[in-house]
Amino acid sequence: MSGPMRKNIGVIGLGIIGRGVTANLRQKGFQVFVWNRTPRPVPNFVGSPAELAEMCDYLQIFVSDDDALVQTVQQLSGALAPRHVVIAHSTVAPNSMRNAAKTVERRGARFVEAPFTGSKTAAEKGELVYYVAGTDAALKEARPILEASSKEIIEIGELGQATAIKIATNMITAASVQAAAEALGIVRALGLPLEKFLQAMRDNASHSATLAMKMPKMINRDFEPHFSIKHMLKDMQIANQLGLSHDLELGVTAAVRDRLVEQVQQDHGEEDYSAVARKYCGSTTPEEAESEAQNVEAHAGEFVLIPKPAASSADLKGPKPQQENDTAAIGEGTLATSPGEKAEEETQSRHRILSRLLRRSRQLLKRTTPSEEA
Repeated sequence: MSGPMRKNIGVIGLGIIGRGVTANLRQKGFQVFVWNRTPRPVPNFVGSPAELAEMCDYLQIFVSDDDALVQTVQQLSGALAPRHVVIAHSTVAPNSMRNAAKTVERRGARFVEAPFTGSKTAAEKGELVYYVAGTDAALKEARPILEASSKEIIEIGELGQATAIKIATNMITAASVQAAAEALGIVRALGLPLEKFLQAMRDNASHSATLAMKMPKMINRDFEPHFSIKHMLKDMQIANQLGLSHDLELGVTAAVRDRLVEQVQQDHGEEDYSAVARKYCGSTTPEEAESEAQNVEAHAGEFVLIPKPAASSADLKGPKPQQENDTAAIGEGTLATSPGEKAEEETQSRHRILSRLLRRSRQLLKRTTPSEEA
């Protein structure tokens, strides 16, 4: 190996994505050292971010939110030098990303913004898609490291813009899953066969890779985290803040955020964001759940999308693959459609409806058996 391949890489943050990326880097022959806020019994675990910077020229940051990114960069800053390339993968507010870049660049180091799409499975397979921004020199140096865990790298533009693109794509992903949960609720309430619904969706124009992955799991109440509720909620809060700051009414995003808030309030924040479906399947009996699982399993092959060949990571203008999205302050969105008293009245009405829905959800959860929650 030559060039950047010979230099050590430091990974900060060993969550779902950080672990997968670390494994892929090592498989590709990189020497990798790691740090996590909670110590882990893993190879090459060091004592602090500063120690990592002393040992490594390339630093990949996989922390979850704005505060964590700012704190991590501050911990690194004293040890940074012109030899360093810092690659930030967090999904945060664009201003937080730009502020992190300023801290790094004041030390003479280079900064690359690289949020990604893809969750647990994509990270494990090295099939993430990175949205990147930075100087040409920084991107050139970072590319071999990013290629080790990705199938495509898309250059976006100036610092902060890659993060904005990631937030925008997550808005669509979250809304799509919420709509699917509501549709499943209607299908079940009418007593329609769920396998027929999956079959109907297969060739529907609204079908997507996300729905192909999520809907069978939603029906089976399988909410193993690939991208958690708390992280998707953070992204929707950022989206709503951006909407407010630009006088945009983001009614769908605000409604999705509210559904995620409900799940966090019921202590489901660590589960996959598709757990919003619990609201619409809370009354499932064990017998119904088993029957539905058998039907979904029998028709699972019909519902899986056949992915198109992935574009080369070097082809930055190729078609963008569909893929599940993976990684703040709370934003206050509104669904009001007219100003003044009407807006206030509609907001109060939404609060009353939300309170009734929360009470209903708690009642359903109390009746849910332990086997259903497993």
